[in-house]
Amino acid sequence: MNTPRFSVIIPAYNAAATLARALDSVLTQTYAAHEIIVVDDGSTDASAAVAAGYGDKIRYLRQDNAGVSAARNRGAQAASGDWLAFLDADDWYYFDRLKWHAAWIARDPTLDFLTGDYEYRDASGALLGRSMQGKASGRAMLDKAAGSREVVMEGAEFEAFAADHFGDTHTLSLPRATFLELGGYPLGFRVCEDVHLLTRLVARSRRAGVICAPMAVYLIHSASATRADPVRAQFENVRTLVALGEQAASLPPAVRRGYATRLRQARLNLGYALAKSGRRLEAMRAVLPSLMESPGWASVRNLLSILKG
Repeated sequence: MNTPRFSVIIPAYNAAATLARALDSVLTQTYAAHEIIVVDDGSTDASAAVAAGYGDKIRYLRQDNAGVSAARNRGAQAASGDWLAFLDADDWYYFDRLKWHAAWIARDPTLDFLTGDYEYRDASGALLGRSMQGKASGRAMLDKAAGSREVVMEGAEFEAFAADHFGDTHTLSLPRATFLELGGYPLGFRVCEDVHLLTRLVARSRRAGVICAPMAVYLIHSASATRADPVRAQFENVRTLVALGEQAASLPPAVRRGYATRLRQARLNLGYALAKSGRRLEAMRAVLPSLMESPGWASVRNLLSILKG
């Protein structure tokens, strides 16, 4: 039985207020991580002091501010485990997050990667929802699982996952060798970098393990990039996906269709954000490329929705 060694990578930027909670959630796992790597992305607050308080329980790396993708990639390059898991400094794991994936990996070495459900909570801890229930791809997997905690995603099912994935960075487990072969997270993007990696990962995968139970918490707060400036966030989302499109021709057909659906939805979301800010002409220009790239009722409907406000 092949027992995976997990390197858990936590990028941190001015995360002194939440870093301890994230670290504690990894240190109290029912399946111990092989190592925990904190990559301080040029913090100017007390993040370094918080990390230092954990002594040799963690590895601490510091770099000049280069963004979350660069920090995650730095941690992956330094890792000594054979599997990688990620956690942002303001989120946290539930106790069995690593155990559930580790046990499945040991039983089934044919899995290319694993993911799973997670919860959305606000700053007060209130539950806002669950990822798999909120996404069509997640609901399809829940239906397939029929009450089981584990279900395999494969083949045509990757189309829906590429279009609107339910598993985020903190529930993703993948071999370190795979991550390095893919080139890690893309640099130069502030939003949607996780989708960029996931799409490339799905394109080279045949079978993925899905845990249909909450494995972690994604914290919703007003300071996040997508909420502080919604229009800019949607611009960045589209920019990242357009860059990913340079590789679209090499994607398997199901993943390519899923990518096209996601890009069309991203352009529509940008259009809505622009329209809400009174920039109606720019909103129409945002969604027009979808009509040219994917002529059909779906694209026409999106354009009409912008015209109607």
